[in-house]
Amino acid sequence: MGERHDAVEVITAKRDRGELSDSQIDWVVDAYTRGEVAEEQMASLAMAVLLNGMSRREVARWTQAMIASGERMDFTSLSRPTADKHSTGGVGDKITLPLAPVVAACGVAVPQLSGRGLGHTGGTLDKLESIPGWQASLSNDAMMRQLEDVGAVICAAGAGLAPADKKLYALRDVTGTVEAIPLIASSIMSKKIAEGTGALVLDVKVGSGAFMKDLDRARELAETMVALGADASLPTVALITDMSTPLGLTAGNALEVAESVEVLAGGGPPDVVELTVALASEMLAAAGVEGDPAATLQDGSAMDVWTRMISAQGGDPSAELPVARESTVVSAEADGVLTRLDALAVGIAAWRLGAGRARKEDSVQAGAGVEIHAKPGDRVSSGAPLLTLLSDEPDRFERALAALEGAVEISDPGTSYDPPPLILDRVTA
Repeated sequence: MGERHDAVEVITAKRDRGELSDSQIDWVVDAYTRGEVAEEQMASLAMAVLLNGMSRREVARWTQAMIASGERMDFTSLSRPTADKHSTGGVGDKITLPLAPVVAACGVAVPQLSGRGLGHTGGTLDKLESIPGWQASLSNDAMMRQLEDVGAVICAAGAGLAPADKKLYALRDVTGTVEAIPLIASSIMSKKIAEGTGALVLDVKVGSGAFMKDLDRARELAETMVALGADASLPTVALITDMSTPLGLTAGNALEVAESVEVLAGGGPPDVVELTVALASEMLAAAGVEGDPAATLQDGSAMDVWTRMISAQGGDPSAELPVARESTVVSAEADGVLTRLDALAVGIAAWRLGAGRARKEDSVQAGAGVEIHAKPGDRVSSGAPLLTLLSDEPDRFERALAALEGAVEISDPGTSYDPPPLILDRVTA
């Protein structure tokens, strides 16, 4: 296992703005995973990293040490190349659902190991679990078979991938160290590198509904993750995309599945289509495969993959999706142009309606969430519906409405408003 160290020596080195050696990093990640380094010691080290940062070498070594804590998957036996996408999370971000089938329809296999939602950003698995019968958990053998047969799988990541990350993630959550860019980057990239995908495209969100609120921090995170991919010989590209307003016209679980199916049927909101096509194009290019993602949405081939992908995991793609029992409408208070619909506020409202969870063990309501009737740039008239709030429990409406206080801005009818571009930047190694 290399040199022995002790936790206090590693903590004080980083506290005093030193660079940790390879053997210090290897030791502390391994010893923490085994329980030899106590939670409070790792909490102290995480805070030192948050305050003092890490060099590119340190982050790369830390990432490798997290990967070494568990198993690695290998998709090289498949008959086609693989590519995956990771989004840093946002409101209404259902892009994985149409994206995986589109990319698979173009000839690249997509092993999308996803997580559950926590807080105001929805989890892909929670969305898909609103489809009757659909199962999130697959054995590695079943996953390999489905990738070969169908070309796409969206499932829960097994506990064997980067167990150090699982432990550290929970600790960061309760110690105010979630925001440390070296720790965010190594958390995401350790799982994706261990997963064994052949190429990776990152969607780094920026804006009120995203984890990163400003462009400089989002760019720093994107550059750090792209560098980690390069250092691990994983071709990685990042798009920095706007999350000041929700993506699409829904935030919730079943609501977002229905919207994704509209996109796969050749319709759906223009922003969801634009981002799906942009990310698919990046994934195909990174995997070295030519294809036309926009055409596969129009010709039904992506929808065919969706149907097979959902069915392969026990879901009924033609089943009626759950619908919330109660609803209430938020109306426009004036005539004019909608100039702001705050993503964070909509995300928190959806969460309070029952679409998200506050603790890992909470269950979510399949039908709860927010339907959006106007987006920034649209003309609205006084009294017209802006949002519909949906929940099975009407006593949730009051707190959801409170979350939306000040979230909507309507400017006078003469205002000309151009929404920001959806794709703000592209980062490559």
